[in-house]
Amino acid sequence: MPVPIAVPNPPAQAEVKHPENGTNGNLHDVLDKKLQESSSALKENGENIRNNLKNATTDFLSGEAMGTSPLKMRKMADGKEDTMVDAAVLTKLEEGFAKLAASDSKSLLKKYLTKEVFDNLKNKKTPTFGSTLLDCIQSGLENHDSGVGIYAPDAEAYTVFADFFDPIIEDYHGGFKKTDKHPASDFGDVSVFANLDPNNEFVISTRVRCGRSMQGYPFNPCLTEAQYKEMEEKVSSTLSGLDGELKGKFYPLTGMDKAVQQQLIDDHFLFKEGDRFLQAANACRFWPSGRGIYHNDNKTFLVWCNEEDHLRIISMQMGGDLGEVYRRLVTAVNDIEKRIPFSHDDRLGFLTFCPPNLGTTIRASVHIKVPKLASNKAKLEEVAAKYNLQVRGTRGEHTEAEGGIYDISNKRRMGLTEFQAVKEMYDGIAELIKIEKSM
Repeated sequence: MPVPIAVPNPPAQAEVKHPENGTNGNLHDVLDKKLQESSSALKENGENIRNNLKNATTDFLSGEAMGTSPLKMRKMADGKEDTMVDAAVLTKLEEGFAKLAASDSKSLLKKYLTKEVFDNLKNKKTPTFGSTLLDCIQSGLENHDSGVGIYAPDAEAYTVFADFFDPIIEDYHGGFKKTDKHPASDFGDVSVFANLDPNNEFVISTRVRCGRSMQGYPFNPCLTEAQYKEMEEKVSSTLSGLDGELKGKFYPLTGMDKAVQQQLIDDHFLFKEGDRFLQAANACRFWPSGRGIYHNDNKTFLVWCNEEDHLRIISMQMGGDLGEVYRRLVTAVNDIEKRIPFSHDDRLGFLTFCPPNLGTTIRASVHIKVPKLASNKAKLEEVAAKYNLQVRGTRGEHTEAEGGIYDISNKRRMGLTEFQAVKEMYDGIAELIKIEKSM
């Protein structure tokens, strides 16, 4: 979260000092001088200068200009208000960067945040929300075991801090260069995908999800509590209009009934407050305000509201019928998109809090039991690399495999369509099952 800059209360009139006393001087004199200096410029820039002076005068009368130097007042009148990063933030950045550089971290943050890039970005802020470099990298600075180590506090961060976002995106997403453009959305023919494991020997469950950010709102670190609640209301109202197999109920986390809470826990639906990686990224502010869960009557369709992203839209079921799971997700996304505008960038695709989820945002995964491959991790990793798969522990990222059960998904989400992303996962899992059978 950006560090707020305190604006001091206006002092009593008798306490306003003159410039020789080392403070801000008599602001009435400063403003008079500003009016005199601007009189000649009015002939050339009439309306613009008048508006700038009006803004400076309004700031003065409202007390906002108190504690502001004449230099800053001049910048304000010229439309160039100071945007310096707070000293405390710079100190924390310098200390955190030094510790990261000295660590044995394997994160993409350490790999691409060179001293030159760091020095170039440390004094920058995003224009709308004032997010700093610290807001982007503080999770990676605190958690040296991060795989990536960065988050985008708002959409503008991807542009303002592109010097390290772009190479990290390129590395993670298989060569998606800063000159590349994400293709148009294409879910393809959902009937192409057959059941990966019709005899239920290996695949325990299948899940396909995507993330979406609501247009007009920043990401977690910049959201106010009022915005969280407003978004929850919009999501709840929208989802209540779903019908057919998607018809269900929305459950706000705030004030949740204990019996409902226990049932959602038993169903493995209830998401918890973020882990240490998200906590460090300021993704859990005002918890549990504005958070909620929706699921359909069959418990095969789920929406998380304001967990990591604004929306996580999830389709899932037991077994390996990827085609059925994918079809349900596509139906839901198309329906919701008619009611809620999503944040989208022409180059990066759908925008999300975490750079690995950009583009299609699609994550197609299975819980799969492959005990023979589990004892031959080198072979497992070889196949995973060939098909751009990500191998996680049984309970997801940062967990261990239990009983040879892995959570395996597509890794690439950018530079390819939704259909292509799911197809990579489909082909990779089919190959893993083939190898497991032959061992």
